[in-house]
Amino acid sequence: MKDFIKINPADNVAVAINPLAKGTVVTVDGAGDVTLVSDIPAGHKFALRDIAEGENVIKYGFPIGHTRHDVARGAFLDHNDIKTNLAGQLDYSDIAIKDHNVPAPGSALNGAKEATFKGYVRPDGQVGIRNELWVIPTVGCVNGIVKQIVDRVNAETGAKGVDGIFGFPHNYGCSQLGDDHENTKKILRDMVHHPNAGGILVVGLGCENNQPAVFKEFCGEIDEDRVKFMVCQEVEGNEVETGVAILKSLYEKAVADTRQEVPASKLRIGLKCGGSDGFSGITANPLLGEFSDWLCDVEGGTTVLTEVPEMFGAETILMERCASDELLGQTVSLINNFKQYFLSHGEPVGENPSPGNKAGGISTLEEKALGCTQKSGKSPVFGVMEYGDRISHHGLNLLSAPGNDLVASTALAAAGCQMVLFTTGRGTPFGTFVPTMKISTNTGLATRKPAWIDFNAGRLVEDMSMDQVLREFIDYVLAVASGELVNSEKAGIHEISIFKNGVTL
Repeated sequence: MKDFIKINPADNVAVAINPLAKGTVVTVDGAGDVTLVSDIPAGHKFALRDIAEGENVIKYGFPIGHTRHDVARGAFLDHNDIKTNLAGQLDYSDIAIKDHNVPAPGSALNGAKEATFKGYVRPDGQVGIRNELWVIPTVGCVNGIVKQIVDRVNAETGAKGVDGIFGFPHNYGCSQLGDDHENTKKILRDMVHHPNAGGILVVGLGCENNQPAVFKEFCGEIDEDRVKFMVCQEVEGNEVETGVAILKSLYEKAVADTRQEVPASKLRIGLKCGGSDGFSGITANPLLGEFSDWLCDVEGGTTVLTEVPEMFGAETILMERCASDELLGQTVSLINNFKQYFLSHGEPVGENPSPGNKAGGISTLEEKALGCTQKSGKSPVFGVMEYGDRISHHGLNLLSAPGNDLVASTALAAAGCQMVLFTTGRGTPFGTFVPTMKISTNTGLATRKPAWIDFNAGRLVEDMSMDQVLREFIDYVLAVASGELVNSEKAGIHEISIFKNGVTL
């Protein structure tokens, strides 16, 4: 195993895989023998040549910012030494897509045997990877009622025969205006249509802005046998008893559902990273990129990339991969609209990375973005979605949502993803309302936090090939899609968070 890696031949920095001591001499392709003039922590960068003040620092073959001062050959570089190049909105008029004749998703299968998993086929043609019962409040005022209903039915049934019975409290549904109110309605509507639920009870209060009758109409066509509504103020007597009776009737239907073999093309997978480190763009994110290319190009499935602020600095790579000029225009709007969101609040577009990112070796938002976007692989972009939209195109999609872990993961799940793949170099225990698989960027994290981490991509810098790790990873994803629980599920963690921007009354 090497002690360092130079990612791209054009780079003027390399990354330490293991801690390197001052005075160590490393031999680097294109740079010769480099004597380290500083200690270099694992995941962090060191200069391969003298870099003058104001000169671009190159990693992944792209600028990740410019130096704040002269940097000597062999010196350590972090956020104190590098400043972002990012600015405000751009017109991107010089960007053109690379290929107007991209092959359709799944065309690379070429008659070979397609991969399969065991899922729940729903009447609308969607396929769930879990058969759960969900209780969804239209407004935060009934969160306590929802908890009582869920607790009672779990106690009385033991959730035997289903994959779980869960409530999803949130703070919204009233005292919201404009886009915030619409965002709440959209996310809750998307949950009502999600295939991982075999039965859904929507619980309203009755006087909230998100009026249950209006919300039901907003949901559109639903399976009336599997989606029920209860308005607490309209219930005669005890609303908990009424809710328990409704949920138990849904339970009796859901326990009859069975898994069946379905093609991997039915998979819709969210791609997310959080608590990133210097290994994210070297191990776990490239692994997800290879997986995304396999699922989209070979199997005809779907992946969704979000975290728009963490595309800043790498957005042109995605723009050039759009399958049409229309999608290019939508991607430009996706980026500039989110930049405007930052600017409208008086915040710089480069206000990132987080303290944990910096401690792990990420110095600028461009560096984070160039690692983050590797989760999308090399596939063409076939869809661009606004926040709260549901997937309508196979292949790789882009989704508008912030970088916040739970908000973005909720948006991915709401879009129709049955699972979220979440890479991390720092570790996190959270999970959204679909299975949230944690992929570690380094072996140390996987060893320290086995109850958090589901798959260790750190082995990619320990002499395991990408082909070996990818094959193992594909098998694991298919096993989870077929019912194997990830760690956040085992811990009983199922949460949602809805994006908020405006006024609360």
